[in-house]
Amino acid sequence: MPLIAIIDDDEGMRLALQSLIRSVGLPARAFDSAADFLALANRSCVACLILDVNMPTMSGLALHRELVESGQALPTIFITANPNDATRGEAMRQGALCYLSKPFTEDMLLDWVNVALGRSGPAGVTPS
Repeated sequence: MPLIAIIDDDEGMRLALQSLIRSVGLPARAFDSAADFLALANRSCVACLILDVNMPTMSGLALHRELVESGQALPTIFITANPNDATRGEAMRQGALCYLSKPFTEDMLLDWVNVALGRSGPAGVTPS
């Protein structure tokens, strides 16, 4: 079963997202930093990233860029409490599935997770 990796420095958000993903029968693992995710020995089991844009030490954009450059690009849903057009543009240029501004609905996030897992086409959702 595909693993959904959640990377967010906000513990409350991280745990809420992990609970939401698990509530629909998908395995989820939460990480509090990009470094913790990079320490995961076997990232091949990860099918989708839910990735906070603004984190200390290494941002979500920097982590995503590192994964892409190393040939380990994963379907990525960026989330942020501080949206701006420049960051959104960079995320999309890096190949992100979407860029969601907090607060977003559970249904919106789950729709994008389903897109990442190939369970529905992008016609069912619109980039945010």
